[in-house]
Amino acid sequence: MAKLSAICVIIAIAAHNDWELEQTDINGTYLNVTLSKMIYMRQPRGYEAPGKADHVCLLFHALYGLKQAGCEWYHHFYEVMCKLSFTRCQAKHAVFYNYTDEDVLIVAVDVDDLTMAGSSKQVILQFKDRLCETLHIKDLGELHWLLGIEVKRDRVRHTITLSQHSYIDKIVERFSLQDAKPVSTPLDPHHQLMIAQCPSTPRQYEDMRNVPYHEAIGSLMYSALGMRPDITFTITFLSQFMQNPMRQHWDAVKRVFRYLKGTRGHVLTISSGSNNQNRLQGFCDANWASHEH
Repeated sequence: MAKLSAICVIIAIAAHNDWELEQTDINGTYLNVTLSKMIYMRQPRGYEAPGKADHVCLLFHALYGLKQAGCEWYHHFYEVMCKLSFTRCQAKHAVFYNYTDEDVLIVAVDVDDLTMAGSSKQVILQFKDRLCETLHIKDLGELHWLLGIEVKRDRVRHTITLSQHSYIDKIVERFSLQDAKPVSTPLDPHHQLMIAQCPSTPRQYEDMRNVPYHEAIGSLMYSALGMRPDITFTITFLSQFMQNPMRQHWDAVKRVFRYLKGTRGHVLTISSGSNNQNRLQGFCDANWASHEH
C-alpha cells in the first residue's frame, strides 16, 4: 500500500504540472495470483465434497484472508508493472513510474486501487489498455474519492482540494457523538492529564472496560495523518494513555471528535505554488529526480 503522504506528493506534482489524475480498480485482486508455494486449507463448512469430508483443499490461487495473499499479490503486480516498462520507486515500493521524452506516468498502488498521475490523457489511456491485457480492471475515471478523502480540482487556479468531511461524519456517528456540541480547540489547556490519573482500583478498571479508547484513537490517528494535522499533537499526547485510560482521558478524546465535528469543513489545498521539485528529491530515486518534469 502506498502511504497517504506519498499519494499527497503525487497529487501535489500533478497540481504543479497540470497533469491528469485518474483512478482504476482491479477486480478480484488476490484471485489474480497463482500461489508460488503449496498451501492447503480445510474444506469450507457446508461445502464439503461428498464422501470426502476428511480431505483438504490444495489452493492454486490466493484467497482473501490468506496470510500470504498480500505478499503474493504484490510480487505478481510488480512483475506486471516491470513488463509494462515501469520502474519501482526506491523510496516507496508501492509507487511506480515511467517516463519518456514526451510523457510521464506515476502509479500509486493501494491494494486494488490505482491512482495515476499522467502528463497527458493519452498516456493514461494507453496504460489502462495495456493493463487490461493482464488484469481485469474497472475504470473509475477522474480522481474524486481516495481512501475516504474527497478530491476536488480547479484546473483554472491549478489547485487540488482534499477534504475528509465524509470520514469525519462517519467516525463521529460511529462513536455516537453526532449530537455533541462542537468546540473550538481539540484539547482543553485548563485540564491536566497525567499517568497518575489512570485506573488503580478494580472498580475503576471495570468502569473503563467497555470504553472504546483504542478504537477512537485509531480512527482519529488516520485523520491526523491525512488532512487534519491540526489534531496531531493532541492525538500523540492522548496515545500515551492507551494502555490504561481513565474517564478524564476518554472525555479528552471525545473533545477531539467534537472539535472535528465543528471544523469538518476545513480542507487541505495543494496549489502549484508549492516547491514540488524539492519534494521530488526526497520522494524518488536519483534517476527520477534528475528528470525534471
